[in-house]
Amino acid sequence: ELKFSERKQNVLNAFALKENVAAGKILGESFCLVDDVATTGSTLFECAHVLKRRSAAKVYAITIARGS
Repeated sequence: ELKFSERKQNVLNAFALKENVAAGKILGESFCLVDDVATTGSTLFECAHVLKRRSAAKVYAITIARGS
């Protein structure tokens, strides 16, 4: 029931990699994020942002359904 701006704010800085994940495991790697329902895409964008900050080469996303 949240508006787009509220959803975006709701997940801001909500995700992080575990501290024991070495930067070398992310650097230059590609990842595919899977979400069952993407309403605004905010969760996927925030998760991708976390990976890209750790130097992931590419981050793809796939969803099963889109909410409205």
